[in-house]
Amino acid sequence: MERITVLLAEDHMIVREGLRALLEAEGDIEVVGEAQTGREAVQLTKRLRPGVVVMDIAMPLLNGLEATRRILKAVPATKVLILSAHGDDEYIRQVVMLGAAGYLIKQTSADLLSRAIREVQKGNTFFSPSIADRLRSLSLESPDGCGVLKKKTAALSSREVEVVQLIAEGKANKQVARELGISIKTVEKHRQHLMRKLDLHDTAGLTRYAIAAGIIESRVQVTII
Repeated sequence: MERITVLLAEDHMIVREGLRALLEAEGDIEVVGEAQTGREAVQLTKRLRPGVVVMDIAMPLLNGLEATRRILKAVPATKVLILSAHGDDEYIRQVVMLGAAGYLIKQTSADLLSRAIREVQKGNTFFSPSIADRLRSLSLESPDGCGVLKKKTAALSSREVEVVQLIAEGKANKQVARELGISIKTVEKHRQHLMRKLDLHDTAGLTRYAIAAGIIESRVQVTII
């Protein structure tokens, strides 16, 4: 029997350990790696080429949505299954538009998670019942009938998303520069450009934008300067 290889992308170690124990109790699933940041999830996926990535949305340094976009672009054969504590409409919209194979809430059972992994590995989609209900509702609410499947034009580039997230997480320009491997002057230029582009005037505004756009969850934000 061929085993399904899985990468766990979750920033809380105790959650990763629990997920690993649950999944490895299944005879056909093997956890081949663990990532505690979105950036690490992208790097490990490129190296390990797992069949499925189980991805949390609220990941530090690079959020799970942006990490998913990069993974699906770099390793299209890998399926991404979102596992989040929240089922907000905006997250659901973005997950579907990105092309993730499924979306489960963390209150789901271990059996449902294993079933979801098997289904997305086969090329199917899989959503928690509550997420599936919201998908149907969002589709009905859309005036053109396209619902969450309608493509939106991204307001920010991939690099800009990274910068906004790090700023919203409370990191100073020097820390952002170190995380991204760029100069402090370049970070300052990014910050100024973002404020002009989004018509914002301070860090608090950028943080509110990051939360509203789903770049970070409100519980991730730690400091507003």
